[in-house]
Amino acid sequence: MTDVVSLNRKAWDTQSIRGESRWVQPISCDEVSAARAGQWSVILTPNKPVPEHWFGHIADQDVLALASGGGQQVPTLAAAGANVTSFDNSPAQLQKDREVADREGLDIHLEQGDMADLSRFSAERFDLIFHPISNVFTPNITRVWQECARVLRPGGRLLAGFMNPDFFLFDHEKLTTDNPIEVTFELPYSDLDHLSEAAIAVRVENGEAIEFGHSLDNQIGAQIAAGFKISGFYEDRWSNEASPLNRYMPTSMATLAIKTDEGY
Repeated sequence: MTDVVSLNRKAWDTQSIRGESRWVQPISCDEVSAARAGQWSVILTPNKPVPEHWFGHIADQDVLALASGGGQQVPTLAAAGANVTSFDNSPAQLQKDREVADREGLDIHLEQGDMADLSRFSAERFDLIFHPISNVFTPNITRVWQECARVLRPGGRLLAGFMNPDFFLFDHEKLTTDNPIEVTFELPYSDLDHLSEAAIAVRVENGEAIEFGHSLDNQIGAQIAAGFKISGFYEDRWSNEASPLNRYMPTSMATLAIKTDEGY
């Protein structure tokens, strides 16, 4: 059986160490200073800032930044006054959070592990979970939502971003402005079903993680089944350079989910 967690850890470590992707660029001193002064924003999707009211009163909240390492959102939320735990599969991405924390004197707790296994945390440990587009890298998001519900306090908030499932209908290796856009794959999508072991090995060596395109039933319906009420939603586009699909549809979306009083 393919060890997705280990392979994706290697891929993201490679990407983080190379430092070329926008998702591995730590924030600046000026951005930290602005956050301390109350002027900050973070993203769950490629471009749109998360609505401020989704966070409630961020100061002194116990926040779990889930699969959000890289020196960006985590130190921003900490500088804004939250008590942040950064939980990420990639040690190199966690190191980016550590570097910004040390540079700026921020108190951030770091934990390395699989987003679908939060067993080290007690029930009702956090007030808010910040989970940008990253469950595309795990095969079982139902377990992710269940774990989020368990570790959130009643009334706690889950802010999550995820890819539009339709994004995975297409072969992105062939998806260029010079080729017609053609549906290629069935949904839900899995690299494990459509790539050979050799192709997967090459992708990981190149810093490309194994991906999964989850259904809306699992993205939204499974949140509700885990004990959440969906209280906010928006879609986002990427850029034409990132994907030709951007001309035709939003490629990602985000939800604000509130844990019900009944809990998990």
